[in-house]
Amino acid sequence: MASRPVLLVTGGSQGIGAATARLAAARGYAVGLSFLSARDKAQALVDEITAAGGTAIAVQADTASEASIVALFAAVDEALGRVSAVVNNAGVTGPVATLDRVTGTILDDVMGPNVRGAFLVVREAARRMATDLGGHGGAIVNVSSRASDLGGGGEWVHYAASKGAVDTLTLGAARELAPRGIRVNAVNPGLIDTDLHAKAGMPDRVHRLSAGVPQGRPGTADEVAKVILWLLSDEASYVNGALVPVSGGR
Repeated sequence: MASRPVLLVTGGSQGIGAATARLAAARGYAVGLSFLSARDKAQALVDEITAAGGTAIAVQADTASEASIVALFAAVDEALGRVSAVVNNAGVTGPVATLDRVTGTILDDVMGPNVRGAFLVVREAARRMATDLGGHGGAIVNVSSRASDLGGGGEWVHYAASKGAVDTLTLGAARELAPRGIRVNAVNPGLIDTDLHAKAGMPDRVHRLSAGVPQGRPGTADEVAKVILWLLSDEASYVNGALVPVSGGR
């Protein structure tokens, strides 16, 4: 266990997070994955990884809570060792709503995990990885969205705005943390075929909008995970502060 690099994936029980955890374990990482409520899915993924000879743990955490994020990192420290890679994936879309119907509560519910939580995850990672603090360096990948550029008009302006903040966080953290041994990048997925859309009440959204994708189809969580693992790897050793669209050209 000690010889394996340690990766933390927030929101790792399903979708892009689960695909990333699964691929990372297959490539030799010891994986800590967090979940909010999908305990059964998280445990099933841990069981799958360990059955294949990998190392993984699942930790319940609420990324809208600073105390919960601090406890999550502490649990991974204790069980697996200090992280050398973090995938900052946990987040929510909020309900589909035009801008005039977005309430303060909706904003709080979206900005809490997506912006405040993402920032605090980067902070906790930096405290462990930064070479000036005794760390050995590392890499962080923030999971943003093409919505940050497209704007989410008519559906998710609130979500898109939160992902715009994630992009800015990525750029600022990349510049600040690079001299301290940490690379920070983001992936910006487009229309990805996960259950995110169904949970928002639009189960047909991905396929309905696929005609607007130059490649003519939605992407998969596995396709996003492969880009994330590349950004974490030494093959991307000179990539820092990149916002990588994974969107079929959309």
